Amino acid sequence: MLDLGRLRALHAVSVHGTVGAAATALGYTPSAVSQQIAKLERETRTTLLERRGRGVALTEEALHLADTAQQLLAIVERAETELEERRGVPAGRLTIAAFASAARGLMPSVLADLARRHPSLDTRMTEIDPHLSIDLVAKGAVDMAVAHDWDIAPIPTPPGVEQAVIGDDFCDLVVPHDHRLAGRASVRREELKSERWITQPPGLVCHEWLIRTLREAGCEPDIAHQAEENPTLVALVAAGLGVALIPRLGRGPIPSGAVTVPLAPVPVRRLYALWRAGASRRPAIAETVRTLQLHWAP
Repeated sequence: MLDLGRLRALHAVSVHGTVGAAATALGYTPSAVSQQIAKLERETRTTLLERRGRGVALTEEALHLADTAQQLLAIVERAETELEERRGVPAGRLTIAAFASAARGLMPSVLADLARRHPSLDTRMTEIDPHLSIDLVAKGAVDMAVAHDWDIAPIPTPPGVEQAVIGDDFCDLVVPHDHRLAGRASVRREELKSERWITQPPGLVCHEWLIRTLREAGCEPDIAHQAEENPTLVALVAAGLGVALIPRLGRGPIPSGAVTVPLAPVPVRRLYALWRAGASRRPAIAETVRTLQLHWAP
């Protein structure tokens, strides 16, 4: 009989693309995931991973087996949901993918609260950007995602995935303390044509919002520096290297070399919790959503 834990490891590699990423999502070491798949290869007498360049890739047989694993994991999820629903209390493992500033500014208090009130619930969080995490929920790789969208880029919700609003996160323009706009009561987007921008890399939601919004205001943004973490962006602004648009969630204190200025109209991103429809009856899902909303303090 095939071992479900080993099938779970194979499914994680097929979803996340690498052994290392699968290990992070599962809470294992890469060596442990490799060992699980090696045992599965011996169990099935089939080669499942093959070398490609510096990495590995799933063979055709492995892809078919991973698809079967996804179906089996869905059956197990339904059984776990029914058992948890009958007990009526949050229990079991709940895996959550959260984007960086939510992982820093919201999730610590939420996870601590859940651990204190529901000791039978084992939450496991991984920091993952929304453009990846939502698909992971749909594929069954994680139980829940905390994601966000902007007004011009609504969140894509795949079939079979449900969502609930957590709250709205407002954003500010961050400029060097001696900048020409420092101290202003507000700034219009049309006034930013000559600025050098510090922003996240292309492909991330915040970057795309900045580009599209400024272009609509008649500004072609001059991207001077790029970094993924908001504290890094703020540090570059404080060094006098440009301006940045930074959400308030998880931003932390603004250093002495920078100040915030309201942008008019105020940019807003909305936070959501997303989960598979098949798991919506789990008390763990309902309680986690409620706790996320309870702890929301923009």
